[in-house]
Amino acid sequence: MSLFYAVRKMTHAIDFKVEKTCPWSGARAGILTTPHGVIETPVFMPVGTQSTVKAMTWDQVTATGSQIVLANSYHLYLRPGHKLVEAAGGLHKFANCPHPILTDSGGFQVFSLNELRKISDSGVAFKDHVSGTEHFIGPEKSMEIQNSLGADIIMAFDECVKNPATEAEAKKAMERTHDWLELCVKSHSRQDVQALFGIVQGSIYKNLRSESAKAVTAHDLPGFAIGGVAVGEERSLIEEIVLYTAPLLPANKPRYLMGIGTPWDIAFAVRSGVDMFDCVLPTRLARHGAAFTESGRISLRNARFRQDPLPIEPNCSCYCCLNHSRAYLHHLVHMKEMTAATLLSIHNISFLHKEAKASRLAILENRFQEHFEAAKAKQLIQ
Repeated sequence: MSLFYAVRKMTHAIDFKVEKTCPWSGARAGILTTPHGVIETPVFMPVGTQSTVKAMTWDQVTATGSQIVLANSYHLYLRPGHKLVEAAGGLHKFANCPHPILTDSGGFQVFSLNELRKISDSGVAFKDHVSGTEHFIGPEKSMEIQNSLGADIIMAFDECVKNPATEAEAKKAMERTHDWLELCVKSHSRQDVQALFGIVQGSIYKNLRSESAKAVTAHDLPGFAIGGVAVGEERSLIEEIVLYTAPLLPANKPRYLMGIGTPWDIAFAVRSGVDMFDCVLPTRLARHGAAFTESGRISLRNARFRQDPLPIEPNCSCYCCLNHSRAYLHHLVHMKEMTAATLLSIHNISFLHKEAKASRLAILENRFQEHFEAAKAKQLIQ
């Protein structure tokens, strides 16, 4: 029996198995099986907002070690339209993407529109940020969009409040999120081939996080996410909430921390018991001429790299580091060549994959505490 056929027969569209746990922390290594591929966790997911990872081809994305990518429902709903994508055979065929795909609900983008949107208990009325056209997305519409797009993993429609938020504001958004989850579960029409993840909200308030985790995990969903972090709060608060919330989620289901993506973010998320994470940061930094290194982030715009013959990271085996010097990249950045964004994206995404894989290997080899302490020491001196 082929893997594809076997996966299609699964009750929840995906299957998750924890291979090893760390007795010192919440860290775990697992295997996530989806209709379009098997994923080793912990895993970083590059963001392909418009059904493409910016400045990269799929061959280049694959070469970085990517196992799964994220696409954005809000943007694809507006352009080219979810029904057009559905008619083309879904996102995988439309984009010819060889990897499993996760789509977010579009909620975060809609709530980020500020003066262009109006929230009600039914959903969000908003104006297209480009054309000004009026639209409405609620939980049922979000499920319609994501069912049409056909991603392996889809997210429930939720309300994400930015910090600072009062406890009353956070509670209202959390309760809406719970009500909308009920409607998402009822409206999700492709449960056999698409896994719906619920999202825990509650801002920085632990009592709300506990309440939300209890309400969201009352649904027998294939996986769960921690939302509403890295939206304006200090790093110490992000870490406190992630460390507190992750253990509240079922141990036998994948846990997804939404919107984080620095090397230290990954190490801390894994230590907390998170399996999946995503962020636009590696490609966004690349488009601004910046790169991750073992000694911290660097800007290739800086004059000190003008004649530097070394690669970005001497021990990195990505295409960029194997073939090009900092001096060459400095030149491309200053000339505003598109190739600069491509090469730096290749490096930055490869670097984060390396961090996630190093965490996984440390868990499997019973040395995660040592690995984490080394990452912490590196973070403190950067």
